[in-house]
Amino acid sequence: MSPRFVRWRLMLSNSREESRRQECLMLRRHARRGVSVVAVQAALLASSSGAFAQNSSAVLPPVTVDAPAAVQPKPRKPAVSTAAARSRSAKPASERAAPTVTGEQGAGGARASLEPPVAVARYQLPQRSFSITAKEVDETINLKDPEDAVKYMPSLLVRKRNDGDNQAVLATRSWGVNSSARTLIYYDDLLISALIGNNNTNSSPRWNLISPEAIGRIDYLNGPFAAAYPGNSIGGVLLISSKMPDKPFAVAKETVSVMPWNQYGTKDTYVTSQTSAAAGNRDGRLSWLVSANYLDSFQQPLTYTTSSTIPAGTTGTFPALNKQGVPANVVGTGILAHSQQTSGNIRLAYDVTAQVQATYSFGIWNNHQVSDPQTYLRSAATGLPTFNNITTFANAKYIWDQTHVSNAVAIKSDTKGTFDFDLSASSYNYLEDAQLNPYTVTPTGVGFSQNGKIQRMDGTNWQNADAKGIWRPLGYGGAHEISFGIHGDRYRLENPTYGSAVWYQAATGTGQLYANSQGETRTGALWLQDAWKIQPNLKLTLGGRLETWQSLDGQNVVTLASGAGVITSSFTKNQPGLASTNFSPKASLSYDPNKDWNITVNFGEAYRYPTVLELYQNVTVGNTITVANPFLKPEQDFTGELNIERHWNDGRVRLTVFRERTNNAIIAQTNMINATQSATTFSNVDAIRLQGVELSADKDNVLINGLQLFGSVTYVDSRILADAGWAGFDPLTNLATTVVGKRVPYVPDWRAKLGVTYRPNENWAYTVAARYSGKQYSTLDNTDRVSHVYGAFDNFFVVDLKMHYNATKNLAFDFGIDNLFNEQYFLFHPFPGRTFVLAGKYTF
Repeated sequence: MSPRFVRWRLMLSNSREESRRQECLMLRRHARRGVSVVAVQAALLASSSGAFAQNSSAVLPPVTVDAPAAVQPKPRKPAVSTAAARSRSAKPASERAAPTVTGEQGAGGARASLEPPVAVARYQLPQRSFSITAKEVDETINLKDPEDAVKYMPSLLVRKRNDGDNQAVLATRSWGVNSSARTLIYYDDLLISALIGNNNTNSSPRWNLISPEAIGRIDYLNGPFAAAYPGNSIGGVLLISSKMPDKPFAVAKETVSVMPWNQYGTKDTYVTSQTSAAAGNRDGRLSWLVSANYLDSFQQPLTYTTSSTIPAGTTGTFPALNKQGVPANVVGTGILAHSQQTSGNIRLAYDVTAQVQATYSFGIWNNHQVSDPQTYLRSAATGLPTFNNITTFANAKYIWDQTHVSNAVAIKSDTKGTFDFDLSASSYNYLEDAQLNPYTVTPTGVGFSQNGKIQRMDGTNWQNADAKGIWRPLGYGGAHEISFGIHGDRYRLENPTYGSAVWYQAATGTGQLYANSQGETRTGALWLQDAWKIQPNLKLTLGGRLETWQSLDGQNVVTLASGAGVITSSFTKNQPGLASTNFSPKASLSYDPNKDWNITVNFGEAYRYPTVLELYQNVTVGNTITVANPFLKPEQDFTGELNIERHWNDGRVRLTVFRERTNNAIIAQTNMINATQSATTFSNVDAIRLQGVELSADKDNVLINGLQLFGSVTYVDSRILADAGWAGFDPLTNLATTVVGKRVPYVPDWRAKLGVTYRPNENWAYTVAARYSGKQYSTLDNTDRVSHVYGAFDNFFVVDLKMHYNATKNLAFDFGIDNLFNEQYFLFHPFPGRTFVLAGKYTF
């Protein structure tokens, strides 16, 4: 044997020994990080295509394998950086912090938006989900406000009347635009749903706290099937996640939209400009994200002023009917507003240890809005504009100033071990919320009275707190995963209306109390859920939620006043307190016939408790009087669904059949008092039933590379089963009506969306998308028979275009058109016509 051969054998032997030594060191290192040697070996040997779990992610936790050490050892990094790196590498791909631009591929090469949401994976939530990432939003949607991002999600509709709308309610497949308290919307750890009420005005979600450029991903979960969420999840849960950075980044975007408008006597062009920015970084244990948004919006008429007759001695009236066929001639605009909004948000995340992270976020939103109504009437004698002494013009003349702040704090662990926890608390406060109106109009011309009213909501606030735990008695990925928690919330309403000597100066209040609405609700809850993997492809999830609710301190002050604003009588009523304790069971069975198919059956009972505004807020706006009901009972909802899903790495198709029954459904009903005045009241409808089917599909690379198709169609058969307390009449015939067998208000029969996006390369994306909604009613007896008039709820078909261009690595441009064919339709309010959108974004 030659000496050269002997030396070669010795070198090979030493190399193998060194390799084995490095492998042992690597395995010990992973063991110290909470991953067993067996798990590492299994992860390295298993085929990624041969394993699948109930949520289509890997059964075993992802493992990061370190490269062999270099021959010359490098100096050790500081402990802080090492801890942060371990924290990131220990998380599965779906839970890792997003970089500046959210990645579009998840585990196994799947598109990121097709991967399960973080909350679903962490708590083994039974709901099926639909998601969209920031990159997909950038490329396909004319994004002007955060709520635009859900525009093409199956069955969802946001009642957005204009850019910067602060009254944009989210409607779901079975609940309409009057159901703000039947969905839950979270921005990270902050609940932005305003569960202070259940309407589409001052109870709308606080979208404006979010800068569009801070959004990393949005996930929607259908139905009240998770014990972890309150009964307000009847309609679903929307989870908005910010894009916390791993490295320095900054982005700024300028968006301009232009909308020509021509309806009744108003012809104008309305322009909105919006500046949005975000910046962030990670420095060792600390990561931060700062975002801001400024919007300057001139808005089309949101309401119109009507009269039952053509005012004598004037010209310019547009003869018209209201939705029930009663004369409601249009004599001018109502709210014609200019809004300037500023919002800012800061979010901090600190790695207490490698597996425990604390977060804090602070948000502030300011709105200055003025409305100056326009009359169409002209004096037949002088030819000059006139209000003709129609006092409702005064309600549309206002100055509105709002400053709201939010705080949220959370601490959570992510050990992937036997136990994990999640503690969070948030608050929302109205620091200032005052609307100033003149009391009436002057007898002649287009002037307003010097005196007026100040409607305040300063002091209105709410708080939420949750403590959650996850127990894995058989280890991570074991047969049982038990989650549990405790919840508490408090909602406080303060809504007085005072007189003022000079209507446009809040400091000149007279001390006269015209009205007051105040009260409070509190809820406490305990919940428990067990996700049991009976077989690797069969999972049974059982849960329950025990809730106790009460209302207290309700009070209403009602006054009568002369035409000049002098109070002639006053009445104060202390409302009785209410209480209720209820248990809601949940059940889900999920089965994967193979790695491409999933069948899930879900059932959930839920209780939706009356809100403070439904119980106590009495308010008069124009010719509409809203009367609260302090004796409302909680809604009891039973929902079941069957999901059948086929999925690919780049798409999926899902069929959902659902049925829902709600007892004591709280529905706001508007009836005419006389030819010009209406009253909105809240009542419990004994029983309603909603059933239907939803089909959604989303697929990349259809026929040709880069062509994506997406769409959905939803049919809902909604019926009122019983309402013994109904005593309404048809204002057109003056005959009594019935509601049994009629369709549930605000729920359209059909909704459909269809879109196509073509990405020929990395620089360009072209999108054409269409949205359709069928007929819906707003009255319990379905007497709103006239369509396409102010106050109606119309069917509509809207087509949108979007072109996205990445000019350079850092610079991108957008051009789009919303409502391409200028469809004119009403959802009570007139909705936007054809709108041109131009945007430019620079990423630093």
